[in-house]
Amino acid sequence: MPLVTIVMRSKNDISYIGRTLEKILEQKFTDFEIFNFDSGSEDGTWELIRKYNPDKSRKLAPEDYVPGKILNLAVAEAEGEIIVFNNSDCVPLDENWLGCLIRPLLEPGAEKISAVFCNQLPRPDAFPLVRKDNLRAFGEGVTAAGWEHFFSLASSAALKKTLLKYPFREDLQYSEDIDWTWRLKKNGCHPVYVPEARVEHSHNYSPDELRRRFYNEGVAEAQIYGAPKPFWRGFFFPWLAETVRDICYLLKTGETRTVPCALRYRLVQRWAAWKGRRDCLKTGEAVYER
Repeated sequence: MPLVTIVMRSKNDISYIGRTLEKILEQKFTDFEIFNFDSGSEDGTWELIRKYNPDKSRKLAPEDYVPGKILNLAVAEAEGEIIVFNNSDCVPLDENWLGCLIRPLLEPGAEKISAVFCNQLPRPDAFPLVRKDNLRAFGEGVTAAGWEHFFSLASSAALKKTLLKYPFREDLQYSEDIDWTWRLKKNGCHPVYVPEARVEHSHNYSPDELRRRFYNEGVAEAQIYGAPKPFWRGFFFPWLAETVRDICYLLKTGETRTVPCALRYRLVQRWAAWKGRRDCLKTGEAVYER
């Protein structure tokens, strides 16, 4: 069996990283090394990483953290033939996570796979729309399979030779994984979803965090796809359709008291993403909010 390098990225993840490392060390597939990059954690995350003593670890100043640059560096220095990316807050849910995740890359035809990615289950405290969006994007994979393009690097794997041939862009601060698999798709390689490889991963963003996150994703979308979308097709109709789905979901789950918060959540999310893409295309500059 080939050696696997597990690349972890962390920043102030003290609430999760201990569980993540424990679960990784409990995997049935054991032929792996761990390579951790920490972006200036100040909450004890770095000290906990040192306690677990991964095979390789780096502490970076936050201003030096550029996602694509760090990922490319990790790939170049990795010993494994297969690279697994697993964010420090992605907690594997069983001892078969790693074996399930890399299995497609061990089978014939793996050179036509850009990457494989796993099933991200929402945390128990996830906001209802966060839970809905996770289940819709992942779950059995049926819904996302009909989308133009979908992938998440948060817990995923790829062949090292593929990553060396097609490195990550280093001018993106967000969505470097979407850009990377989009470029590979145009070259005949496609991502593969593995629902039985499961991690716990979701975020409850504050309104400001939500706006900033999706504004920046919109900026990155403009860099990746380029073509502008008119207001009606880029914002209004997608927002309306998702809002209807949100209300139906909340009615079905009996969480009707969260409808006002859900309406604000979806409006902020969709408007911020559309505005980020529009602003970037309008000015011709990728200006990310900090």
